[in-house]
Amino acid sequence: MTYVHPEYLIEPEALAREIGAPDLKIFDVSVFLVPAETGYRAESGAAGYQKAHIPGAAFLDQIKSVSDTSTGLGFSLPGVEALQTGLRQAGINDGDRVVVYSSGHMMWATRAWWLLHYAGVEHVAVLNGGFAAWQALELAVASGDEAYAPGTMTVRPRPERFVGQAEVLAAIGQDNVCTINALSPGVYSGSSEMSYGRKGHITGSVNLFYEEMLEDDRYRPAAAISEALEAKGLLEAERVIAYCGGGISATIDALACLLVGKEEVAVYDGSMSEWVRDESLPMTLGDDPG
Repeated sequence: MTYVHPEYLIEPEALAREIGAPDLKIFDVSVFLVPAETGYRAESGAAGYQKAHIPGAAFLDQIKSVSDTSTGLGFSLPGVEALQTGLRQAGINDGDRVVVYSSGHMMWATRAWWLLHYAGVEHVAVLNGGFAAWQALELAVASGDEAYAPGTMTVRPRPERFVGQAEVLAAIGQDNVCTINALSPGVYSGSSEMSYGRKGHITGSVNLFYEEMLEDDRYRPAAAISEALEAKGLLEAERVIAYCGGGISATIDALACLLVGKEEVAVYDGSMSEWVRDESLPMTLGDDPG
């Protein structure tokens, strides 16, 4: 079994052969999480990028350049104009081929991929295995800052790729919608000390820990991903909604769905960080969906 959309990933060797192509834009999109009083605090990976990055790659600051920082949620989908401004400043044009990678966990690359895909970028891929896979092959590395000339892309949003709180609430009890919590089993059940302010999970959601989609920070083969998705009911559902703590690791599960051909997939952008703010919204403790 092969991926339905293998073009959503690129291997380090294949990327190395493309370095220097005029329509190729490569971005280090790294972010690092630091534990906070509730959940985590995000820090830019810019310093690490300056020390070492793929030659020709620019740094795309997901915290400042392509997020709505006014929500207090850490990462929020910006409005179309703001997103377009951020992506143009990064240097993206209509028709460009874009590759995103992370020097930390791959979830930051999949978040950037999801955002660019939402924005209508037609050719965007995640570097499978991230910068670690690139370095493991002893491929060339650069340092310092690099940047592309400002671009002219037009954002053509795919609104079906994100949902809000109201849509998640409406999905509770709907047999045709499978809502997936991508967090660890302990956080999902509420048995872990870590929480986002209220323990447990959104009522009705099932747990598919994002790490189950990966092996050595690379996506698992298509057959293994399909088996895991089928076991949780994702493949038979008409629609899938993925969420996590802040709309980041959920994109690993969401992209896994697309890789194997499950197209009706959305990410709940606010995720637990937003949901827990309203104590009237239903949550369940334990391993059962509720």
